[in-house]
Amino acid sequence: MNGWIFEEEQWSSGVRSVCGVDEAGAGPLAGPVYAAAVILPPHTEIEGLDDSKKLTERRREALFSVIQERALAWSVAFVEAEEIDRIDILNARIKAMQLAIDGLAVPAELALVDGNRDHGSLSALTTPHQLIVKGDSRSASIAAASILAKVSRDRFLTGVLDRAYPQYQFARHKGYGTKLHYEMLDQYGPSPVHRLSFLKKWERRR
Repeated sequence: MNGWIFEEEQWSSGVRSVCGVDEAGAGPLAGPVYAAAVILPPHTEIEGLDDSKKLTERRREALFSVIQERALAWSVAFVEAEEIDRIDILNARIKAMQLAIDGLAVPAELALVDGNRDHGSLSALTTPHQLIVKGDSRSASIAAASILAKVSRDRFLTGVLDRAYPQYQFARHKGYGTKLHYEMLDQYGPSPVHRLSFLKKWERRR
């Protein structure tokens, strides 16, 4: 991936501190939505860096620590399921992304953000930013953020929620709406970490 085009445009205009931002876990039925922000040194070479969705779990795990080690700054944030239900997933995604930007040890002058939405009815990105559709496959900084967000969320689902609620087998489906997950919902009903606003069709069917 020729992943520095958008960063170079900002650097050439005088912006020095550019972070990439992405989120993970907008679609699952349970657990938080995560976001990450990453500032990479210009033209840092990280072999295999790409959109997290294009990488195997093993490769994402390997890149996770490399990104953390080489980044000038990185930050991960999340919004819990209960708040997702209260403010909706769009607002939660945007809130998580801004929290991640705010958590950077090196302040970002500008954020390169994956997607085409920068505000909802209750949340908005307040850092100067550029929206990039499919940015996780076009920007090295966003790709790095996508990996940190995805791995952080997967670790939480498999390491924390799976142990707290073993009957739902979160380690197997990571909260997504798989056949197994719906079978567990049919058997046990929703847990405190399920997004009730995502279960309306299941409730009607039940």
